[in-house]
Amino acid sequence: MFSGRTLLIVTKHAKEKVIAPILEEELGVKCMVTSDFDTDLLGTFTGEIDRKEDPITTLRKKCLLAMQLANCDLAVASEGSFGPHPSLYFTHADDEFLILIDQKNDLEIIGRELTTETNFNGAQIRSEKELKDFADQSQFPSHGLILRKNKEDFSSIKKENSDWETLVRNFTELSSTDGKAYVETDMRAMKNPTRMKIIEKVTVNLVAKLHSLCPNCNTPGFDIFEVKKGLPCELCSFPTRSTLSYVYACKKCNFTQIDDNPHGKLTESPEFCDICNP
Repeated sequence: MFSGRTLLIVTKHAKEKVIAPILEEELGVKCMVTSDFDTDLLGTFTGEIDRKEDPITTLRKKCLLAMQLANCDLAVASEGSFGPHPSLYFTHADDEFLILIDQKNDLEIIGRELTTETNFNGAQIRSEKELKDFADQSQFPSHGLILRKNKEDFSSIKKENSDWETLVRNFTELSSTDGKAYVETDMRAMKNPTRMKIIEKVTVNLVAKLHSLCPNCNTPGFDIFEVKKGLPCELCSFPTRSTLSYVYACKKCNFTQIDDNPHGKLTESPEFCDICNP
């Protein structure tokens, strides 16, 4: 389905460095990057342009607009969201998505990687010492930092801080009027090796889905559609919140298949039962 075709990687932040080698080896495609489409038009991490829609909708737009400009029918694009982890509320998380759209075969496959492996952070600082502490914590200079006058001010952003001298000079300039500035981690992929590793992981995740074929029509992307809870407690047999089965579904022909006891357990320990351990 993919071998020998040209695949467009929609990025302006060098994501092709980790995406292209995996997809070329696993799918047999020839990857290309276009400079005709500015992905920042759909939102920037630093707030100059707000992302108006959810990550998946934004990804689709990225792909479809870039494919039209490049006259290509196969493309991938990634989008990351940074903030509190959905269940570990006091921990920062990177929620990374990668979409593949194949217009020739009317196919859309999405990979996702949710992780706490991120240096995402920001702080108001008033001294070089505070700047140094933040920089050390953020793995600068291997990971980029961005400065502006304050968190809500997008008029004077300093993005290119590649060394300590430049960082201090920009901080001094921005803090000259009131003695403070706002510093944040640069989450653009080419300035953030930690994020680049997550993009590599989500690419592997996407490939696994592409290699998962529907038993009915052989279409790639046969994936978990629903997770059913209710694994019985081994003591009282009451349904627990643990996984009882996965329901796999094909987006093409709607064929479904149930995988019972996917974790190899027929019962759950009483410590996870709301009756035995309320």
